Amino acid sequence: MKKLYLSDTDRKIGGICGGLGEYFDKDPTLFRIGFIIATLLSFGLGIVAYIMMWFIIPKKPK
Repeated sequence: MKKLYLSDTDRKIGGICGGLGEYFDKDPTLFRIGFIIATLLSFGLGIVAYIMMWFIIPKKPK
């Protein structure tokens, strides 16, 4: 069973987009663009969602 974790290797800020990319087997750049679009279209709600996910998604165990 796959679990969603913050990425240790593909991170720009918090590792959320990298972790989503690993989980869904997609390019993390797509998720980064999605967060930018969500932020622009929702008057900053994308940033709030990103920060919430940063606190909710656990770090990958070593």
